[in-house]
Amino acid sequence: MRNTRLPSTSLPPTGSLIDGSWTDSQDSFEVHDKFTGEAIAVVSSATRDHVARAVRIAKTAVDAGAPAPFDRSVTLRRAAELLETQRARFVDAMTTEAGFTLVDAHTEVDRAKVTLTLCANEATQLTGEMVPFAASPGAHRRLGFTQRFPVGVVCAITPFNSPLNTVLHKVAPAYAAGNAVVLKPSAFTPLTSALLGEVLLEAGMPAPFLSILQGEGETVGTWLLEENDVAFYTFTGSTRVGKIIQRAAGLRRTQMELGSIASTFVAADADLDRAIPKIANAGLRKAGQVCTSVQRLYVDARVATEVAERLVEFAGTLVAGDPRDPATRVGPLITEQAAIRAETWIREAASAGAQVLCGGTRRRSVIDPVIMKDVPEEGRVWCQEAFAPLIALRPFDDFDAALASANSTPFGLAAGIFTQDIDRALKAAATLRFGTVQINETSSARSDVMPFGGVKDSGFGKEGPHYAMREMTEERLVVFNP
Repeated sequence: MRNTRLPSTSLPPTGSLIDGSWTDSQDSFEVHDKFTGEAIAVVSSATRDHVARAVRIAKTAVDAGAPAPFDRSVTLRRAAELLETQRARFVDAMTTEAGFTLVDAHTEVDRAKVTLTLCANEATQLTGEMVPFAASPGAHRRLGFTQRFPVGVVCAITPFNSPLNTVLHKVAPAYAAGNAVVLKPSAFTPLTSALLGEVLLEAGMPAPFLSILQGEGETVGTWLLEENDVAFYTFTGSTRVGKIIQRAAGLRRTQMELGSIASTFVAADADLDRAIPKIANAGLRKAGQVCTSVQRLYVDARVATEVAERLVEFAGTLVAGDPRDPATRVGPLITEQAAIRAETWIREAASAGAQVLCGGTRRRSVIDPVIMKDVPEEGRVWCQEAFAPLIALRPFDDFDAALASANSTPFGLAAGIFTQDIDRALKAAATLRFGTVQINETSSARSDVMPFGGVKDSGFGKEGPHYAMREMTEERLVVFNP
């Protein structure tokens, strides 16, 4: 097995960041290369005292007041510039600890720069609204307006499948709005967050306004839920963990981006030359480990055979394997256990009558891209979130029934439809109970400027800098009565 250890010059700090210093403890965990399984780093876990101290420092900082909005904007712009100068280190870290292909890792850096720039813009645009008191008899002389103030200490708990951009979708809006942030990144991908911490401090973010606490959710995550000075929890992850956080938060505010079974529709009049590459990439990129990955694909029966054949052909061009190979388009799953789980689900579906049109071979943590059809209704690849490189195709004759099927899951994060019929598109938008409905796009299309969030068991609240900053602030009404 070849050595995949990050060069010592690229290895970021392997402790927790508190008040500008990297802190170690006696407890630690290994970080593994997701393709080879080799241990590449040993990271020190935060202790209970570290958690309490980080939150206390953050609370003191935000009570004293954040830098002025323009200064926060300058810091975030500078961070975007530094991200570019450190691109190679971030790409190395993400290909190793997250298993990202080179394409996915570079895309992650590109999007992160956009997110930082958007937050820099919003930092100086965060204003309230005028209140039209003239609508109330006798109140026309009153002058009323709202202002927005930081909510306080924001705790960000982030996933492995977007270790840079999703982290910044929480940290950057929080700071842009004047909050202090305590970040607990995924224990699968701690090194990318440590690199980001270095960049943010170098860019000028005051040390008390950023803590990074490394460790497992069962320990560090639980301790963070016990800290009453945390005013806001922002979380991306499973619905099960989201419910735990929500119960602990009580009346404190939260933003939850949780589980999903994403659906995309292909009508008979769809432009397949446009749709097929989008669907394949959306279902298989990042090894399918995206909450909006195309998992359920509903296809009009009149074009179902052609769509299946073209998807199989396209999937065959996607090399699965070593994420450092420039030819690779589908990298490993986050662990070999995750790959074994996906393999088991695929075999179960096949045993129950599903047709595996291509893929499914597993090599350690890598699974060749899978296109399936005729998956049983009760099959786990159909009714549970797969988080694997597979697309399950189901033909339909009744469009209304297909919409109802997509709505039948407990989740509602994102959906997409390809059609040239405006009436059909508008019906889908009005009927599908999802946080986002994309027309002539897949469920997985996302621009970092847009509001992003789900309904039902997929959570609530919005990401996207403009929207997240309003979630992370308190609105106060000011009224003058001459």
